[in-house]
Amino acid sequence: MNLNDYNNCVDLHADGVYRFVLKHIKDTDIAKDIVQDSFEKMWRKIDSIDAAKSKTYLFTTAYHTLVDHTRKAAKSARMDEVNEREHLHNKHYSDLKEILNRGLEQLSEIQKTVLLLRDYEGYDYAEIGEITNLNESHVKVYIFRARTFLKNYIGKMEVVI
Repeated sequence: MNLNDYNNCVDLHADGVYRFVLKHIKDTDIAKDIVQDSFEKMWRKIDSIDAAKSKTYLFTTAYHTLVDHTRKAAKSARMDEVNEREHLHNKHYSDLKEILNRGLEQLSEIQKTVLLLRDYEGYDYAEIGEITNLNESHVKVYIFRARTFLKNYIGKMEVVI
């Protein structure tokens, strides 16, 4: 990969990587940091990356950086330290996008990741397998289970009302 390939990769994929990371963590500043870290890691290995696989390398790097950040954040903030009553509300929404986002938050991390890569970013099963270090059959199973959960979640009347 050369400088032009790297710049082209930044232009083409920065928004997609940012959306992917932001869907996971919901914090714009942290998402920007993770994307920047991913591009920095890519820059450091620019000589060893094949330009044709730069998108896959970038998403793989972003995914692993996201996982590292999530693990560190989980160690620093325990759920029992949070007062849940401060964050509760009784407002009901009927916006399908908000309901879908709430459903996404209830998926396991790997289900959420493969579903976002497939349905939001348009990766095929083999590419998702490369990014997440899973084989294609596992990717398909996780996507199927995630979609089934979301279908059942959205179909509940108490969620929609």
